Amino acid sequence: MSPGSNDGRLVRIIGGGLAGSEAAWQLARRGVAVELYEMRPEKPTEAHTTSDLAELVCSNSLRSNSLSNAAGLLKEEMRRLDSLIIRIADACCVPAGSALAVDRERFAEAVTAAIEALPSVRVIRKEAGEIPSGMTIVSSGPLTSAPLSRALASLLGAEHLYYYDAISPIVTAESIDMSVAFRASRYQHDNDDYLNLPLAREQYESLVAAICAAEKVPAKSFERFIYFESCLPVEELARRGRDTLAFGPMRPTGLTDPRTGKRPYAVLQLRQENRERTLYNIVGFQTKMTYPEQKRVFSTIPGLERAEFARLGSLHRNTFINAPCHLLPTLQWRGRADLFFAGQITGVEGYIESAASGLLAGMNVARFLQDQTPVTPPPTTALGSLLAYICDPARKDFQPMNVNFGLLPPLDAAVPKKEKKQLMVERALRDLEKWMSEIGEKPVERVGFRTLGDGPVP
Repeated sequence: MSPGSNDGRLVRIIGGGLAGSEAAWQLARRGVAVELYEMRPEKPTEAHTTSDLAELVCSNSLRSNSLSNAAGLLKEEMRRLDSLIIRIADACCVPAGSALAVDRERFAEAVTAAIEALPSVRVIRKEAGEIPSGMTIVSSGPLTSAPLSRALASLLGAEHLYYYDAISPIVTAESIDMSVAFRASRYQHDNDDYLNLPLAREQYESLVAAICAAEKVPAKSFERFIYFESCLPVEELARRGRDTLAFGPMRPTGLTDPRTGKRPYAVLQLRQENRERTLYNIVGFQTKMTYPEQKRVFSTIPGLERAEFARLGSLHRNTFINAPCHLLPTLQWRGRADLFFAGQITGVEGYIESAASGLLAGMNVARFLQDQTPVTPPPTTALGSLLAYICDPARKDFQPMNVNFGLLPPLDAAVPKKEKKQLMVERALRDLEKWMSEIGEKPVERVGFRTLGDGPVP
């Protein structure tokens, strides 16, 4: 089905993920009518399991909630810009140490209910196989359907870039051997948000050998595997060296086994998946092993011998455009002012980055319709720096990127390393507030505040 054309006053959004849902919210709160196209459940994807909007498929974690982390800074910027995604994530959170993790089912259900309740938003459960004329936001995500991919390739005049993303398995809590597991979070001795399975050196080396030898899902002839470094399959990590996992997702740093009083050689962490603590995600164990091999290999881990898998890991294709060639920092296509892109298809990587790009796309479409100039946050902010990265026309060999402090411009003066992040955060939030005032955006009244170190930030 093609969305067709429109009279310019209606905005069509293709894709009801995090970015599309956030864009719809931002437009609706500014009085703009929206048609939101979501192909599920009419046409499923390789990774989604429900028909809900904003379904999280890889993990239930939106990463750090602390302002000492760039992901935490981005969330705070989004809170001040009245992000629906962050508002609902805060309401649906589950314990995860310093991270913001959510009960994924309740989160998606809440986003769906919020969007469907908006009188100016119409959710259309049909596949959009073409790019419509008129005001449009393409937020089809990393699992863009084949017809829409062909339409994008024709429109942009260039091949898509592909990389492959892997999903971690989820096990039931009752199947975990609690005589082996202990509750703790790294460096937070009074926090028990994670289950930890300690491994001695021999057990760890045996697991690495089993992972390397396991049967993998074969690559198709047209596939070329380009993994995003922060989401590498566990077998790819194991292949890089015997100790790679021990210095990566299985690092024991900051953890002490209460039964021995010592730090284990390696630790497998399990993160709470829902509020009821009935499901746990195997942290960092995204995989492309076959399903039978996953059950066999993971069941050799001490504490998971009788594991029941609520979801096995899988591998799926993620699609993104060559944003530096095609997008302005306002997220407009360089070849058509009324066509915007948002979400992972732009080359931002991660849940919050996707939602944040949808937030800006929604803001800018509304401004465009009101004959105002589309805007971009200052590069000193987390969102502004991310957009500057993905939309830099001088960038070659473009690959997806998470938000990080390395994207922010340096401070004007040299400061001690331990003060650097705090000063960057203070600058970012100060510049964000100034920018919002200049463009007529009123900051949202916040309940509480995020903290950095021992004190609050503005």
